[in-house]
Amino acid sequence: MNRLKNAQVAPAAGYKSDAVAAKTPVEHQNVIADSWERCREYGLDPLAVPDMETLPQGEIESLKEEHHYLVQTTGNEVLPYYESILSNSQCMIMLTDSRGQMLNSWGDQRFLNKEQKAFLNPGTYWGEAVNGTNAIGTAMELGQAVQVQKDEHFLKSNRFMVGSAAPIFNVNHDLLGVLDVSSDTYLPHSYTLGLVKLMSQAVENRLIVKMFAAENFLLNFNTNVDNIDSQWAGLIVFNDDGTIISANCRAELLLGQNLALANICHIFDYPLRDLKNHPESMPIKLPALGRFQMHGVLRRPEKKIVQAVDFRQRHLKKRPVDASLITLERLSFGDQLVDRAVTQAKKVIEKDIPILIAGETGVGKEVFVSALHDYSSRRAYPLVAVNCAAIPAELVESELFGYEKGAFTGANSKGAIGLIRKAHRGTLFLDEIGEMPLKVQARLLRVLQERKVVPLGSTEAFPVDIKLISATNRALRDDVDQGLFRQDLYYRVSGLNLELPPLRKRADREALFQEVYELFRSPEQPPKLSDEIVSLFLQHPWPGNLRQLASVIQIALAMAENEVIQLWDLPDDFLSDIHKAAAEGSGPSALATGGNTAPIAEPDAPTFSVPRQTAPTPSVPGPVAASPTRAAAPTTEVASEIDMMLLFQQHKGNISSMAKALNISRNTLYKRLKAEGIR
Repeated sequence: MNRLKNAQVAPAAGYKSDAVAAKTPVEHQNVIADSWERCREYGLDPLAVPDMETLPQGEIESLKEEHHYLVQTTGNEVLPYYESILSNSQCMIMLTDSRGQMLNSWGDQRFLNKEQKAFLNPGTYWGEAVNGTNAIGTAMELGQAVQVQKDEHFLKSNRFMVGSAAPIFNVNHDLLGVLDVSSDTYLPHSYTLGLVKLMSQAVENRLIVKMFAAENFLLNFNTNVDNIDSQWAGLIVFNDDGTIISANCRAELLLGQNLALANICHIFDYPLRDLKNHPESMPIKLPALGRFQMHGVLRRPEKKIVQAVDFRQRHLKKRPVDASLITLERLSFGDQLVDRAVTQAKKVIEKDIPILIAGETGVGKEVFVSALHDYSSRRAYPLVAVNCAAIPAELVESELFGYEKGAFTGANSKGAIGLIRKAHRGTLFLDEIGEMPLKVQARLLRVLQERKVVPLGSTEAFPVDIKLISATNRALRDDVDQGLFRQDLYYRVSGLNLELPPLRKRADREALFQEVYELFRSPEQPPKLSDEIVSLFLQHPWPGNLRQLASVIQIALAMAENEVIQLWDLPDDFLSDIHKAAAEGSGPSALATGGNTAPIAEPDAPTFSVPRQTAPTPSVPGPVAASPTRAAAPTTEVASEIDMMLLFQQHKGNISSMAKALNISRNTLYKRLKAEGIR
């Protein structure tokens, strides 16, 4: 099975369609000779029976789910047009994915025995590394159509058939699958090879039409007006602004130019307004690139594009700035890594490019996404955040994709729309995407490819327009290598990869401490953290990053009430983390503090003496009474001689006030009161 896994990687990653530069046809004899040489390098024996290597049943189901769209388009929309031709030829049609794994088969199987029919089962591998020279495996290796006659198969056991295969490319011109026509009789080269090329081109065209026809303009064109409707015609998809958002390989080959994101008016010398308003099905003469004469037919979007006034846009322009809103500008105060992440994110937020954010737990990934969403033009629509690790594995599908009423036991009687559809026209944030089950990954991949969601228990597909942002604290590339995360999904979610640094490594920590403090303090509380507390914060390793910082400051503000935060207002585990980091030498460098730092005692130690500076007192109008509980506190040596019962009564049982007076933590005070039987 290891050989199968290794063999599947190369073709999928290594072959792309180059539609701009026409490939030089390779002599057929050389194609077969080169393939046989590869088979010898794989260590295959021509007389050996091929191993029927296939996937486990669970992975086969995921394979079917992932390529459902391709199988359905081929079987239901392309093959029926060639049914009469194929039925008279006693042919068998096979469809594999880009890795050579069988997806489905159609046609006449009478010339196969029981053992040979097993190779048509979904999940069976047809690459050269296992099955030697064969039409599917060799077409996958070359990235172009090929025919293999009976005796040209490397393995003698395969020499009962003749196969012709052609690759299928997706809208991004990446290898999507291979279509094969095979028979046990001799078939003319020009007949079957041309037929399978035509069928594969038809599949590519149908995939483009199904993906884009609803909301975009389609232009079929060719050099001759009689061939506009041919599968060999060029097909261009452009939006209302004239931007070309997709094209088939034939279009780029006819024009000799890469068409990605070009404007249709720069390709054809024809005004955009006139082109969009041209009558459908009526041929148009299209001068192209100043040197070609093309003929085309336009198809308008299936859904009308209505240019209506949108008052939300007017509202957005005049929307007052919320002072409490964390904007992109408030995320960094001079750290180069964060500044770079913000700059790059701004450049792609309006483009159809997914964003993948990496970083430790608590570094602020969700805050970053929220600020980015509010910066974008989608801010009037929902930001739907999904924590993939928090949803039980058995509920992930229903939560993400929704379900029809009665779809499963325990389902809501009214059904559910699902989180992906809730994010329509807005932003979908998949947090901890590395925790998503493999079965759900296959279905998510299909949604991202088709931009349509089919709820559980339904056959209706709902189009979705989303900006996809994902986040992870795992090394997804390593997960891909270990088979824990789908490689094809990884490349779907990782358009722009960003990394947010941990708090302990940020160069702007001091300013960030003050910013978070400002975010949570009330108007009555001091405007800044004291130098003593900032110095302590700089020593802390912050394993919980910004999430932990926010928690520590919120607790300290609650304890300090309207006064300056002091050491005893901080949580006990905060000081323990500092001691642990100092002992292990893993905390931030003391040089980063910009000054000397006082040694910190354990919070629960029997003695507690901390040299400290007097905290600055905030300037407020009017006379300010001295606060005896915030003044220099007695040392533990003095406190040990105080009658605890008397002190408890003087402070009227207020533990926080009593702890401040004794200069000890609340936990330590609780233990002492309990030991003396007071509480």
